[in-house]
Amino acid sequence: MTAPTSAGLLRHARQVTPVLADRLVAWQHQEGRHHLPWQKVRDPYRVWLSEIMLQQTQVTTVLGYFERFLKRFPDVQALAAAPLDDVLTLWSGLGYYSRARNLHRCAQDVVSLHGGQFPPSSEALQSLPGIGPSTSAAIAAFCFDERISIMDGNVKRVLSRVLGWDQDLSVKTHERALWEAAQAVLPNKAADMPSYTQGLMDLGATLCTQRKPACLTCPWSDICKARVQGAPERYPVKTRKLKRSERESWWLWLEWRKQVWLQQMPDKGVWAGLWTMPLLDSESAILDLLRDTSCAMELQPGIKHVLTHMDWRLRPCRVIVDDEAVAANWVTRLRCLSPSGRWVAHRDLEQVGLPAPLRKLLQY
Repeated sequence: MTAPTSAGLLRHARQVTPVLADRLVAWQHQEGRHHLPWQKVRDPYRVWLSEIMLQQTQVTTVLGYFERFLKRFPDVQALAAAPLDDVLTLWSGLGYYSRARNLHRCAQDVVSLHGGQFPPSSEALQSLPGIGPSTSAAIAAFCFDERISIMDGNVKRVLSRVLGWDQDLSVKTHERALWEAAQAVLPNKAADMPSYTQGLMDLGATLCTQRKPACLTCPWSDICKARVQGAPERYPVKTRKLKRSERESWWLWLEWRKQVWLQQMPDKGVWAGLWTMPLLDSESAILDLLRDTSCAMELQPGIKHVLTHMDWRLRPCRVIVDDEAVAANWVTRLRCLSPSGRWVAHRDLEQVGLPAPLRKLLQY
């Protein structure tokens, strides 16, 4: 079988237009999701917030965070005016913390550069921190009826299947060809863009899943090339694999009078700006700190923290201090590691931005 070309893909996309879009809009009205709190709104702030939170994160996880964020930061002005520490604290546990930092920077730019109003086009939206092509397209389609296609992982899967595009999407030219085809199958009426865009999301989340897609109930069942071939799970094709690494760190879990010693991480890195127990590269580094302190160390069960690019093994070493002079000596030693370190009472831990594995470890 001859491999499809970019021109052939675009030609086929135009042939199934507008049937493909009309069916999806009708299906979304009848069968799509309508219960999510960021739906049925034309507020770019809420749409933007939901899109950023939904990156690499399940809807069920996002729901609680979304409501808490709106309660604390009801509009972009409130978010822009808040300290970054407050934003990171509310984000704690959601992961991918660069999203929270970009969220804060983006809010400040919207206020300072755009008068508190999100730009009404996908092109202008992409000039803001943390807003890429797919997020800008979602905001523009939902809030401003712009005829532009989103192109996240779910949408790539759905469209590559229905259009039969089996070229390697890790190759930029092949991904670009799929995006051009996605533009070709958009609804003719701009007013249909919110329902069409939501329909793409809903189809990928509920029917056209990565494994065991529910083809029989899909509105595109009879025109889907992947289903006709009997191999929908073969799509999309992406051969380039992310290289994963491993890292091991030792956590100094130092406690004194129902307080734990925390230090703020630098502005760059996995946990940038968050508060964590001192991280050291080896057990011997912990033992060096313990020398001449008369303190005992209790090695706790290790924690495997799985990130997109790395497996991080964290080994907590608990040290409980009773004497005030010994505690003061510890502070002197730890200030050499990080001047930002401080004691945080157990009762105040909920008010501090902690990485998810540490928040779980320090539950009181």
